[in-house]
Order: sequence, then structure tokens, then C-alpha cells
Amino acid sequence: MSDPLVRYEVRDRAAILTLQAPPANCYSHPLMKQLDAAILEARFDDEVEVIVLTGAGDRFFCAGADIAMLATVTPSFKYSFCLHANETLSRLEHTPKVTIAALNGHAVGGGFELAMACDLRVARKDAGKWGLPEIKLGVLPGTGGTQRLTRLVGHQKALRWMLEAKTATFDEGLAEGVIDHVFAGDDFLAQVLAWARRFTAPGTAPLAAGLIKRAVQSGGSLPLEQGLVLERELQARLFATDDATEGLDAYVDKRTPRFTGR
Repeated sequence: MSDPLVRYEVRDRAAILTLQAPPANCYSHPLMKQLDAAILEARFDDEVEVIVLTGAGDRFFCAGADIAMLATVTPSFKYSFCLHANETLSRLEHTPKVTIAALNGHAVGGGFELAMACDLRVARKDAGKWGLPEIKLGVLPGTGGTQRLTRLVGHQKALRWMLEAKTATFDEGLAEGVIDHVFAGDDFLAQVLAWARRFTAPGTAPLAAGLIKRAVQSGGSLPLEQGLVLERELQARLFATDDATEGLDAYVDKRTPRFTGR
């Protein structure tokens, strides 16, 4: 049996989804189906409080869609392929658990679109470039890139970067606000997992983290009044949890809370 295109493992309450499609971890329809399944597995796994998406090896996080495949399939297949990719990334985006893209290498084109569907992006120092240069192929960033980059950095900057086919280092991405942290040194994944633990129990209430994400992701596109309704409903759900009781009691008792994710 061949190795999976997306490896799924759980460590310290983090689900690690590793793209492993050499040489550049490009995504095909089979890979996207496996990624979709892995996202669902992590969503339903009560032992998982944070999701980390990364790539195999040390050269590429993901170089985007498999161009050789796209050059040989029908326009109808291309459309369905892009639609399913959008649905998969939306599923990742709407999962009420914190998601982290761990950029171990180049993240260009569709690879950076995958990263932008995560809540946070961290990178290995001097490991590669990021950007959306699809215009060089005569197409646009079609896996959410035009929409997510615009929401991330604003209309004018996103438009200029895509029209100029800009690629940049991870340190430049940190300065521009598209990357949240850059890790230097060895054991990149170990550093990422240690950083990810700030979003898990017992130090953080993971249910609250997940619903803060939901409030931002869904509420951010709503009119203010409807967003406030969503916020109140999510808060009501949290007030009914053991973690909320622990957090409030710990504050009154002047002690550090220990959350359980319940």
C-alpha cells in the first residue's frame, strides 16, 4: 500500500496534518480529498484542540496545485477541482479549533492559499518564499487567494502583490503581517508544537479559543447587530461549560485556572 498523501497524527492534543507529495507537496484531487478527510477527523476528535498543517521535507510547505495535472484535464474537471478545494479550505476555516500553518519551506501560489485558510501562520527562518504569482500562468489565485489576501492585508496591497506576482521571504511576511512568527534553529516542528500549546488546556480554554475563532470568522462578515447576536449565542454556550466555571472561580480565588476543554 502506498503512503498517504496527507499523514495524520496527534501529539499533545495537536493534530498534525502533513502534506507528503514529493517533490514539492503540490495538491491534486486525491491529495485534497485526503486533506478534507483529515480535517474532518481532527474536527470530530475530542482529543484534538489545535490543528497544525505542514509539509514533508524541508524545501516545500506546498508549491500549490499540480500544474501538470491541470494542463491535461478538462475545463469541467478544473472547475470541480477548484470548487472542492474551496470547500475543503472553508471546512478548515470553519472548524472551531485553532489552526496553524507551519511553513517549513516555500509556500507559493496555492500553497500560500492553504496557509491563509489557517488562523495563524508560522514559518522556519530562511526556509523559503511566500506569495501568489498565479498571474504568470495566465490565471488568478483560485483557491481563495484573491479573497483571503485582501481580507488579510487590505485591497490595495493585495492587488499590487498579485499583479506584480510578488514573492517575499518569511521575515518580510512577518513585517507585512501575513506571518505571525518566524522560528530560527533546528527542530522546527517541535518549536511549532510548543508554541501551539498556548492554545490548549490546561493553560488556555480551547472551547473559548474555538468559539472566538467562530465569532471572528462568521461574525466579521455580518452587519454589527447580527454579529453581536452571534457573539451572545456563543458566549451563552461557553457560560455552560466547566471551563467557564473554572475560569471565573479561579479569578475570584486569585489562582491560576486549569482548563480541561469541557
